[in-house]
Amino acid sequence: MNIFHAIFLGVIQGLTEFLPISSSGHLVFFQSLFGMKEPQLFFDVMLHFGTLLAVMVYFRRDISGIIRGIGSMLTGKGKNEEGIKFFFWILVASIPTGLMGILFKDWFESLFSKPKIVGGMLLITGSILYLTRWAKREDKYLEKMNWVDALLIGVAQGIAIIPGISRSGATISMGLFCGLNRELAGTFSFLLSIPAILGATILEMRKIQSVSEILPALLGMGVAFGVGSLSLTFLIKIIKAGKLSNFSYYCWAMGLLMLFLVK
Repeated sequence: MNIFHAIFLGVIQGLTEFLPISSSGHLVFFQSLFGMKEPQLFFDVMLHFGTLLAVMVYFRRDISGIIRGIGSMLTGKGKNEEGIKFFFWILVASIPTGLMGILFKDWFESLFSKPKIVGGMLLITGSILYLTRWAKREDKYLEKMNWVDALLIGVAQGIAIIPGISRSGATISMGLFCGLNRELAGTFSFLLSIPAILGATILEMRKIQSVSEILPALLGMGVAFGVGSLSLTFLIKIIKAGKLSNFSYYCWAMGLLMLFLVK
């Protein structure tokens, strides 16, 4: 892998990890175009680590609130009800995601070598995003969120392990379908992504037998962090404006491109 490929794939990861257009689908597509027949495991792990840092920095206040909430719960001193609720709903939502990842891990991984299936999944992602136009507007805030909402969003995140199904697109859309406030749907989606991305990164790191091409990997990670921070800021604005469905057209176009151009 050369420096150009590292920078380019870092940009792709930074844009697509947060924008609801599937980072895994795009990485499969471009790695196929670059002739990378074998998964670039170490490089992919570093890219995901870069975007993980981006989401942790962006939501640092919410994360700090969750940590304070856990602390107040354990010590019984003071109250941070919002932080505690976020913690419990993230915990509940992580259960179906973790179970689906464990039970269907081999099947999910086999799809990364099938670009045409990934293209079909992108078409499904586009359709899900388009349907948010008719999502019910209950404007449920955190105090009205319940365990059913958390479980459904967790299931959506589990399904999004399939390459081509956007994690952010699936979870934010499910949040909107559950009637969550737009900002809460976005915030919860990305806070929920932290344990999911962290867990997946740790599992993938265990598979790494040798570390090669460290410089391209570090460069890709840095680019993914910078671009990811910008794209995350942009997406939150789009969610608040209620225009998430606009990304459906891109997903449809990219899905068709993969179906017809990639072998």
